[in-house]
Amino acid sequence: MKIFITGLPLQVEEAELRAVFGDFGQVKSLTIIKDRGTSQSRGFGFVEMPNDDEAKHAIRNMNGGDYYGNRILVSEAKDDGGQNSSRSPNRGNANRSSYR
Repeated sequence: MKIFITGLPLQVEEAELRAVFGDFGQVKSLTIIKDRGTSQSRGFGFVEMPNDDEAKHAIRNMNGGDYYGNRILVSEAKDDGGQNSSRSPNRGNANRSSYR
């Protein structure tokens, strides 16, 4: 399952985010989207986890959580004809966690 993350602090590196998602299961791939001109993070990215149950567990536990003072939104990514976007995040998530 491919997961969309937004609200990422600009200083977060892929290795660190991979470790956070790794707490929920195997991470197949992870990409933080960067500006082509400056190579600075654009504040969002994608994680791919091969086990759907682990991915859903990560989404439930991380969506709406605090990550270095930023509220991150985590949801299942959808295929939008090649456009990178996400489904509306689960706004009713009662499990608000803090990461790092």
